[in-house]
Amino acid sequence: MTSLSRRAEFFTGTEDDGRFSGPATGDERRMLVSVLAAQRATLELKCTGLDGELSRRSVEPSTLSLLGLIRHLADVERRWFRQVLAGQDAALRFSSSAAPDGDFDGAVSDPAVIAEAWEAWRSEVAFAERFAAEAPDLDVEGHDEWRGTVSLRWVLIHMIEEYARHNGHADLLRERIDGAIGV
Repeated sequence: MTSLSRRAEFFTGTEDDGRFSGPATGDERRMLVSVLAAQRATLELKCTGLDGELSRRSVEPSTLSLLGLIRHLADVERRWFRQVLAGQDAALRFSSSAAPDGDFDGAVSDPAVIAEAWEAWRSEVAFAERFAAEAPDLDVEGHDEWRGTVSLRWVLIHMIEEYARHNGHADLLRERIDGAIGV
């Protein structure tokens, strides 16, 4: 009798993976921040070991790529935490009214572009983590043209949703690049 096996092996094991070891009960802020951190770490994991391949597009006519996702999520982090919640006049790094899809369109296989994307994403994540940690409570509010008044609580939930959706894209993009699958 033969045993069935997966068509592909996971590129990371779940036993030694600390992404999902955060609290499941207790303080709401700690739980939200932990789940968001796991989603951010998942995006980074999906991109592990890749350089120029990060810019490989999914399928025409889409401009979706892992590098585009990194750039997009850097802008999303910047928008919600710096612009909306902190009230900073901070232009997005990759998109603009002149280039609304600049985050994806500009995701090209150039080492300087890749390094800039990672630096921007890490910088925006660090700002967001500090903001969430230093806020007096989850009811801190900001104003957004799209949603109106939003709280830190809502932004954290929205960011979890944003990363979860895009991590699904990242799963397929990574598998297309080298066949690697993972959680």
